[in-house]
Amino acid sequence: MHTGLYEGGVWKIHVELPDAYPYKSPSIGFVNKIFHPNVDELSGSVCLDVINQSWSPMFDLLNVFEVFLPQLLIYPNPSDPLNGDAASLMMKDKEQYDQKVKEYCERYAKKEHIMNSTGEELSDEEDVSDEESGSSDEEEDEIAGHADP
Repeated sequence: MHTGLYEGGVWKIHVELPDAYPYKSPSIGFVNKIFHPNVDELSGSVCLDVINQSWSPMFDLLNVFEVFLPQLLIYPNPSDPLNGDAASLMMKDKEQYDQKVKEYCERYAKKEHIMNSTGEELSDEEDVSDEESGSSDEEEDEIAGHADP
């Protein structure tokens, strides 16, 4: 079973739902760093073209976490990159690309990185627990770097 290079990594995911959801796809971003051709390294945003290619109004947020994101991690698309360095490295030197992905997982995608990332970025006013923010349009969740085929 192929589980992908991101196996063992843990990311906090930021999902923003547009007004036209579910007819329009959500915007999805990684809060902690990931080295991936379709994810902007600085903002963590996932390439909208990649989301829109596979988005359907039939999907719900569970599909985002159980299907879309695991597929994105296992099958990156270097021909539509948001991270040009990752895309060109993936195509030119797969071994070095694999090594860099694993290095990022070690440095940025462990449970403790998720715990630390919330406290540093949010002010007291914005720091709302998940239970209290149920009516919000935005949702954050975490995804482990593995998928069942």
